[in-house]
Amino acid sequence: MARAKSALDHLNSGKTPHIVHMIPPGAPGYREAGGGAMVVSTPAEVDGLVRNIGPGEVVTLDDLRAALARRHQVAVACPVSTAIFANMSARAAEERRAHGQAPETLTPWWRVLKKGGFLNPKLPGGVERQAMLLAADGVKVSMLRRQLAVLDYETRTPARGLED
Repeated sequence: MARAKSALDHLNSGKTPHIVHMIPPGAPGYREAGGGAMVVSTPAEVDGLVRNIGPGEVVTLDDLRAALARRHQVAVACPVSTAIFANMSARAAEERRAHGQAPETLTPWWRVLKKGGFLNPKLPGGVERQAMLLAADGVKVSMLRRQLAVLDYETRTPARGLED
């Protein structure tokens, strides 16, 4: 039986982003695109954007999607694939950590938040691990509506943009 692909395998797959010009009605991103095109990115491209987030900075998945859409000059980036690829990026970073790679060279996946600044329970180690890593970056995490969140996340977005 074949070995299951690791997150690093997915990250290094060599796939390229593709543009969907005719988004089927009801598909993720259809209404948001307003008749425009949508990019379906790759794990490697999302990982590259996340690597541009510096200590003390955070972005939301929507910020990542907006950066991808600008990069590819389309109306939107696919919400489903972007979230999946951000998760793959996080898991690949943790695989690298397990193989002994220096922490400062890892993709800073903990700096990616959900809409509204909420921490993501689906990332490696759950919200507790994400909160710990954000605290090490000097980012304060608080409770908001019974969930952990970065309350000042909007002031912590990278001023230079993610595409640089």
